[in-house]
Amino acid sequence: MPYMAYSDKHNLKDKTQEKPSLRRRLWAGVFNLGLIGCICIAGYVGFIYMRMPSLDAILHEKRLPTIVFLDDAGNEIRSSNRIMGTPVSVETLPPYVWQSIIAIEDKRFFEHGPIDMRSTFRALVLNLFYGRFAVGGSTITQQTAKNIFLSRDKKISRKVQELILAQWLENRFSKNQILDLYMNRVSLVGGMRGIDAVARTMFGIGANELSVAQSAQIAAMLKAPTLYSPLKNPEKNIARARVILTEMVRQKYLTLDQARIAASELKAAPGVRDTNIYRYWTDFVADELESVTGILDSDIYVYTTLNRDLQERVADVLPNRTGEFQGAVLAMSRDGALRAMAGGADYQVSQFNRVLAPRQPGSAFKPVVYLMALENGLTPESYVNDSQFSVGDYNPKNYNEHYYGDIPLSVAFAKSVNSVPVKLTKIYGIDAVLDMAGRLGVGTKLRREYSTVLGASEMTLMDLTNMYAVIWNNGASVRPYAITKITKPDGTVLYERNPSEPIQILQENTVLAMQELLADVIAPGGTGHRAMADGVCGGKTGTSNNNRDAWFIGATDKYVIGVWVGNDDFSPMSSKITGGTIPTEIFHDIVE
Repeated sequence: MPYMAYSDKHNLKDKTQEKPSLRRRLWAGVFNLGLIGCICIAGYVGFIYMRMPSLDAILHEKRLPTIVFLDDAGNEIRSSNRIMGTPVSVETLPPYVWQSIIAIEDKRFFEHGPIDMRSTFRALVLNLFYGRFAVGGSTITQQTAKNIFLSRDKKISRKVQELILAQWLENRFSKNQILDLYMNRVSLVGGMRGIDAVARTMFGIGANELSVAQSAQIAAMLKAPTLYSPLKNPEKNIARARVILTEMVRQKYLTLDQARIAASELKAAPGVRDTNIYRYWTDFVADELESVTGILDSDIYVYTTLNRDLQERVADVLPNRTGEFQGAVLAMSRDGALRAMAGGADYQVSQFNRVLAPRQPGSAFKPVVYLMALENGLTPESYVNDSQFSVGDYNPKNYNEHYYGDIPLSVAFAKSVNSVPVKLTKIYGIDAVLDMAGRLGVGTKLRREYSTVLGASEMTLMDLTNMYAVIWNNGASVRPYAITKITKPDGTVLYERNPSEPIQILQENTVLAMQELLADVIAPGGTGHRAMADGVCGGKTGTSNNNRDAWFIGATDKYVIGVWVGNDDFSPMSSKITGGTIPTEIFHDIVE
């Protein structure tokens, strides 16, 4: 018994001594698990950190030089290589512009660090309550990190990177600088970044010109650019802009009266006209730039000869008249300044510029032959014979095979008969015709054959329009041009056009007689009578074989305008489509 008692006591003592040891082991296990967890988290964060983008490289990313294209009045029509607007800052903007952003996106921005724990906790509670991601808690710093450096993938790794980057931004930049980064890099519409870009797209003004109402409408887009767009969903945009104005009053950025005035000015954004209507033009000018400036190493402003009003009329008319066919229009001043260009009915459908595409001009080439005849002593009143005529195997026929017999030169031209220019070429020689074409700037690629005088050799709309411009420029040479000046943003002039003296190509009496013939074409009974409108001086129709091409080149008191209609695959159009139908109607609608 004593032995047993001793043994029991001994065992009891051992058991009581074991209890602290077990507790220690439990705590040690918890500590070890926590340590392993911290190491894993640190390792994961380190792994994510190692995969971070190069921060300085992105902040100072190199971009292609921006080319800003201006019209003949010095107004911007489009820019290339520009995905961001003009840089803005808190220091240069009207205060209400950035205050509207702070008011709705991060009202405690200037008070908290990279993360606003109060907003984060509130968002967490509300999202748990709603059972979905209904409220965001990101600060402007976090949004800046996401906009500049990260993708929009909803992954834990991206969120960790966002938090790391937010801390890095707060350590490196002041609050104002972070807000500047946000305003210049935030993605809003059509791949454009920054509030200046959206201000120009929505309202046609820079961010520094925004009103209080417009600022609120842009800030309203930050939550969901498409959903709250003042162009696509003006009602939703205005409703959210009202909320922003209310918040600006609460946060003492505006008085109640200022907010009420701004609220009364809220309206659907007018937007800026689709810049695709200028794309054929700016592509053409951009191709000309390299020969003028060489390789660009800075942003430039390109002052061009484009007339915005005329270009917009062309863009309105051409798609509505061409229908199933393609078309092109080129307008220039009589001195060669190009004023409007449409290389197709819709740039989004086809970027091919048909102004520069060689096609058969048909009867639109005939002025070359008649100019040659006029220089050799004929007048518009001179009689010529219109009858079937052949030269070797070449046997041209009139449209509808109708012949007029003995008629004045002016009637032959106005009716666009085919036998007369061939007969005139036979009399004076094909070399005389080609020589005249060369003087007019269109003779280098013409074939030395009789079919050329009826427009069988291919020419571009640019060539033809320029040829007619010589006639309407009183016979003086014309060299088309589109650029008048190129400068850097600071005003440094890189190029300025220095026009040379024109060369007199045609004699005055020849020019006056030719202008008379062109005027007869648009008179009643002429093939171009549909083009007649106030201020129209004359013109000429043209139709190639099997109605593959239809042309009209006409002149007003200000412009020479060439129109082409056809199919890209050179397939025939309807037999009813001639130069005297759709092309003359397009010309008429543009100039009316």
